Amino acid sequence: MHAWLCENPVGVDALIWKELPTPEPGPGEVLVEIKAASLNFPDLLIVQNKYQMKPKLPFVPGSEYAGIVQAVGEGVTHLKVGQPIACLSGTGGFGTHTLAPAATCMPLAPQFDMVDAAAFIMIYATSWHALIDRAALKAGETVLVLGAAGGVGTSAIQIAKAAGARVIAAASTDEKCELCKSVGADATINYSKHAVPQGLRDAIKDATDGKGPDVIYDPVGGDFAEPAFRSIAWRGRYLVVGFASGPIPSLPLNLTLLKGASLVGVFWGDFARREPKANASMMQELATWYAQGKIKPVIDRTMPMSELKAAYAHMGSRGVKGKLVMVNS
Repeated sequence: MHAWLCENPVGVDALIWKELPTPEPGPGEVLVEIKAASLNFPDLLIVQNKYQMKPKLPFVPGSEYAGIVQAVGEGVTHLKVGQPIACLSGTGGFGTHTLAPAATCMPLAPQFDMVDAAAFIMIYATSWHALIDRAALKAGETVLVLGAAGGVGTSAIQIAKAAGARVIAAASTDEKCELCKSVGADATINYSKHAVPQGLRDAIKDATDGKGPDVIYDPVGGDFAEPAFRSIAWRGRYLVVGFASGPIPSLPLNLTLLKGASLVGVFWGDFARREPKANASMMQELATWYAQGKIKPVIDRTMPMSELKAAYAHMGSRGVKGKLVMVNS
């Protein structure tokens, strides 16, 4: 097997494509032949030693992937050799093979596209947990999605629409706004054309006829958070999903009082760990929605696994729309 090895977490340039011994699965593990692996923001942080999880060196980055089970370890009964799976294990995806914890593998129907599967778990699980579970989104409500053209943003648009909500998508270019419309957004805001804070508040007010959004989905943080929260509707729910812009915002807590609104934390990873049965039920429902055509990952592009460093550079340019996926031929 071959894999991109991180021996020194000082950045992408230090990654080395190496030939390694193909491992044998231990108890509770499966050996996976990787067909596709998506590139997520934590995959950049982890090779820079900036991520909350710090794996033992050396390690193979690549948190999310899809492939075919090649061998099963002792005690694995729900997976079999030849079965297609998707997995979000945190590391191991940027190579030709990996050992995966069987408990974290999602069995795939034969018609589930491998590229889609590699880009599926993180974004849809996060958005479902946020919108359906944490926000208790109802049909007819209005959702504002910030950073809407990215992977989690496009998944949030699709899930909100499937739940019967009206969706306003905020993104940084007209091209990204058009992408958001193509996956279901009812209205868009190009926030590069609206000065923060007042211009953004005015744009949100116009898009909601002065009422404000019932739910705000925020994977961005930074300067957008406070003007967005000031624009929220009465009894609104502000979903704290992430901080892709970098800075973690500080919100005046009196705003929650004035709007009768809630700040709601979204941590899907811990939800999956603490409530595995609920998480499994959610993933089964998401797989059904995919089969029904209600949701489908937006793929910015696929690139050969050998071009991983170029893919990292493209992600760093903030020009990605949807997900980047590395593929093995």
